[in-house]
Amino acid sequence: MSEQLSKNIFRSWLQLKQSFAGRKRELITASSVAIFIFILRYFGLLQYIELAVLDQFFSLRPAEVPKDRITLVVIDEPSLRQIGSWPIQDKVLAKLIKKIKLHKPRAMGLHLYRDLPVKPGHQQLQQVYQSTPNLIGVELLAIQSNARVLPPPILSQRHQVGFNNLLYDIDGKVRRNSLYWHINKQRHESFAFKLAKLYLAKEGIKPHPAANNHRSLQLGKTVFRRFQPNDGGYVKEDNRGYQILSNFPKYGCRKSDPGTCGFRKVSLRDVLANKVPGQFFQDRIVLIGSTATSIQDFVLTPNSNMVMGKVKGMTGVELQAYFISELISAARKERPLLKVWPEPMEWLWIFGWAYLGAITIWQIQNLSTSTFRIIFSSCLLTSSAYIAFILGWWLPLVPAFLTFCGSAVAITYQINQIQLGLQRSKEFLDELINTIPDPIFVKNENHQWIVVNDAYCQLIGYPKIDLLERSDYDFFPKQEADIFRARDKLVFQNQCPQEDEEEFTNATGQTYLIATKRSLHKDAAGNLFLIGIIRDITERKLREENLKRKADELFRSNYELKAQEDRLRYLAYHDPLTGLPNRKYFLEQLQESLEWSAQNKSLLAVLFIDLDGFKQVNDTFGHEMGDRLLVTVAQRLKNTLRTSDTVSRLGGDEFTIILRSIPDVEIVTQVAEKILSVITKPIILDKNTATISGSIGISIYPVNSINADILIQQADAAMYRAKHSGKNCLEFA
Repeated sequence: MSEQLSKNIFRSWLQLKQSFAGRKRELITASSVAIFIFILRYFGLLQYIELAVLDQFFSLRPAEVPKDRITLVVIDEPSLRQIGSWPIQDKVLAKLIKKIKLHKPRAMGLHLYRDLPVKPGHQQLQQVYQSTPNLIGVELLAIQSNARVLPPPILSQRHQVGFNNLLYDIDGKVRRNSLYWHINKQRHESFAFKLAKLYLAKEGIKPHPAANNHRSLQLGKTVFRRFQPNDGGYVKEDNRGYQILSNFPKYGCRKSDPGTCGFRKVSLRDVLANKVPGQFFQDRIVLIGSTATSIQDFVLTPNSNMVMGKVKGMTGVELQAYFISELISAARKERPLLKVWPEPMEWLWIFGWAYLGAITIWQIQNLSTSTFRIIFSSCLLTSSAYIAFILGWWLPLVPAFLTFCGSAVAITYQINQIQLGLQRSKEFLDELINTIPDPIFVKNENHQWIVVNDAYCQLIGYPKIDLLERSDYDFFPKQEADIFRARDKLVFQNQCPQEDEEEFTNATGQTYLIATKRSLHKDAAGNLFLIGIIRDITERKLREENLKRKADELFRSNYELKAQEDRLRYLAYHDPLTGLPNRKYFLEQLQESLEWSAQNKSLLAVLFIDLDGFKQVNDTFGHEMGDRLLVTVAQRLKNTLRTSDTVSRLGGDEFTIILRSIPDVEIVTQVAEKILSVITKPIILDKNTATISGSIGISIYPVNSINADILIQQADAAMYRAKHSGKNCLEFA
């Protein structure tokens, strides 16, 4: 019988080797890997990587020379120093616009918020607004009216306003451009779209609904496809308004003027001094905006690069120039927009690469050749996606690459398992089955034993002659026999090896815990045989349970200690009422901040705040309402400051703030004034409304002192001067 079994196993080895040519395994593997990647993509787990790869394509694309149709008049640091104020005065802005108008630009964009007059010269600026029909102002839209920045009233009345709201992705970068946005059923056009329309109107190009889809916008020869929530690598992204994917160019320098890279920029100072040639403005779009570092109007785009360890952003006015140039180029068919495939086509693309990865490994089954084909296919995939990107298509590279590699790895694993099984079969031929100390049994498709070794007979407690041609139900309790039969059937159906832990009762009634490895073999005639190898794991399971119980106890103990330690540390450094850092934390942070400021030669401000009218709230509404007021004030202070600043509560109604790395004292004044404004906002306490104010004392490092205690004392003294000066004000030490 053993000799016959050896022949059957050898034949099955040949049969398995011939079955490598099938396609069922590759199809199942590719489908499984593709479904797994689809699930990861659906839940947004690949979104960040896909956006990062897209950014790499933007950075690797060939450099282009921008068209000479946009000129930026920038307010840089030298211009700010010459003007001596920010925002710039209305008379300066009026003079600037008049000088540009002399050269007859086709369109002008004012990328500065001018909702309030900045005297002197406000009347002059109003007259300039009225006499400049091709000037577009800017506004910031918001659902809540208090968060909106209004445009200049005259420009708003003349419908010469566009919004400059930006759409940020999960990594804080801007990759989309919004053309329209509806608020309260009123349509607003973007700043860039307004200027592009003005520029193209001279060429007779106007926006209109697309012929094949009236919900899509057509400008010139191009239909601007509306962005959808799952376009490209995005997952359930907000697509309100009319958004498009931006195909950011990579602008290089002009050969005729190597010093000019990207859009042409001229400074406000040079324009006012008549140092800029008129042809820089004539028949062009002129954008006026700030590029000064101190204004902090910077955004991140796919072209944002690391410079000296920091990410170099793009100014807001430059970004608007990119948007305008993109719209004009698309309308003229000079550059394509960034498009995506429909989702079914993306699914087919991803599955195709999964299937290619499976057949690449399965057909070759040679390590060196397979490695070469994997590298070649990966390069082909990346190159295809990059070429498509250059042509204006965003293909899903990351999911396709993952499915390709995943299928290749899965098929490699399956081949290794099959080869391991074949190796075991060959080793099985070298020794007789009875020389193996582990209990072994072989069953036919009728679940009857046809071969058992002596070790199996000893384990079950019955002689071999009684077991052959019999089944589990003849010797085991029905409950155990049902489990054995179900697992045998599963192996016959799936035709895959399986290892299970089971209970086993022998002839004497003794129960063991066993691990049974079941595998399937087929002879040349197509007959299936199940081979089972058994290991007694009773003692091992007992040890595992004991170790697991001890590990659980240790884990619970460590967890409780860690939680208690974290709680004590938090209580030691935070105010229990407001959750703000307490005096101890504030003093440690101040000392560390002073050391950092000394090393980096940076200014630091200490603000000492005392609430005006807090005692009256306590006396009128009670201490509980007073506590709620303190919590509200604490939250407002946190929301007002940067994440790098520290706000703490010293006790009572006294708060302190550390402003780190400030460029100048004027910024401290602006921050303090903003704090005063948020403190004075009414606070709702149940059905009552409380109104308080604050008195702020400020000391500056190293102007006032380099010692922490002295800075605190000076800020405290300045706060009391602010209180004596009428409250709701600030005083410097």
